[in-house]
Amino acid sequence: MATTKITKEEWAVSEEYIARLREDNANFAALCGRPRLAHTETYGCQQNVNDTERIRGMLHKAGFEFTENAGEADLIIYNTCAVRENAEQKVFGRLGILKHLKEQRPELMVAVCGCMVQQEHITEKIKKVHDHVDLIFGTHALWRMPQLLYKAMHDAGVVVDITESDGSIAEDVPIMRDKEQKAWVSVMYGCNNFCTYCIVPYVRGRERSRAPEDIMAEVRCLVKNGTSEISLLGQNVNSYGKDLGLDIDFADLLRMINEIEGVRRIRFMTSHPKDLTDKLIYTIRDCDKVCKQLHLPFQAGSNKILKQMNRHYTREQYLAIIDKVKAEMPGIALTTDVIVGFPTETNEDFKDTMDIIKYVRYDSIFSFIYSRREGTPAAKLDFVLSDEEIHKNFDELLRVQNGICKEKNLEYVGRIETVLVDGVSKTNKELMTGRTESGKIVNFAGTPDMVGNYIDIRITKAKQWSLEGQIE
Repeated sequence: MATTKITKEEWAVSEEYIARLREDNANFAALCGRPRLAHTETYGCQQNVNDTERIRGMLHKAGFEFTENAGEADLIIYNTCAVRENAEQKVFGRLGILKHLKEQRPELMVAVCGCMVQQEHITEKIKKVHDHVDLIFGTHALWRMPQLLYKAMHDAGVVVDITESDGSIAEDVPIMRDKEQKAWVSVMYGCNNFCTYCIVPYVRGRERSRAPEDIMAEVRCLVKNGTSEISLLGQNVNSYGKDLGLDIDFADLLRMINEIEGVRRIRFMTSHPKDLTDKLIYTIRDCDKVCKQLHLPFQAGSNKILKQMNRHYTREQYLAIIDKVKAEMPGIALTTDVIVGFPTETNEDFKDTMDIIKYVRYDSIFSFIYSRREGTPAAKLDFVLSDEEIHKNFDELLRVQNGICKEKNLEYVGRIETVLVDGVSKTNKELMTGRTESGKIVNFAGTPDMVGNYIDIRITKAKQWSLEGQIE
């Protein structure tokens, strides 16, 4: 499938509605003596975070200002996740609370967007149970948000756009980022892998890559505005370029960005093991700005389960990749995703997963109990293990991995690590916080004027999930 772009004519329609919203908001401010306020909440992956930055960019251009307090907002937008059931339940819970707020303030606009509502049965549930929602739009309609919002603000009834699409790319959408010193840059969208447990290909569409010149232009613009750390995003970045008809793959893209003056650190996620080539391993090794950190999900350690998950690799192939990565880049930080309790998983299969955890010794993992997703092949499978057994296995995985995390962190004590300062620590407001090249969180005594700077820190203490240190 060839990747298509939203045309300038199509985007001009969105620009027209941004102008209409801006005029509305100016009239509102003149009448009420304050700007119209928007509140956004994001659930799920970093791609959703990046999408919310675009939503906020369009709203900002339309004259909205922002508030962290939903209670004082004139517009509330939930950008949702469909990957796990608990994320959906959180959104439904929040919508239930908003019903009372809407009764008190009928002029409040409520919108739900993202992966969750791209599923028709979820949208129908929202329309039926939460009729106070004014606007519902899916992942493929994000760039059309201005006209959808304008219609919702001026017409009676809920506005819905969950158009089915393989997906196109909109390059001109404005972005309002949370941080200046680091930025997420999407290099591709969608997924072609159809893992049997995963809803993403159904709600995000097929893989489609951005043109390299568009990515490079965005990175250069970011650098010009003070950004020095770039994190490249895609459901499977290793597939980048396959749909472009160009002789450029993800390894080539990394090398191109590595040459941009002003970029200091490059990160990326997520990689799929079946597409991680020797060329990419050597590129990570040789590019001085590419952080020596690799997120490589293995999901399950049993070949039987991997096949039923449609992952297209064996445990032996995965471990061979890990061995090569470690040989080429000793000390590289490794992270992964693991699913516990896939329907057909037995205790013996789980033992295979634990064997990989103990062999690889990840710096950290993202672990989840399997969540049944309507519309995926795995949703039709019966569970072998009881809920009690699955939770017992999950607790065992966390116990072992937590011990490994602490041991890996202890290796940093005494080292001097260069940290990009992010801001005030979330766990101790008297400290500043930042990350090492390997992605470790470091808390230390410092001052707010250090934000955005790279500072050498001597690591003095290792905790379970973070490090502490002092400025050298």
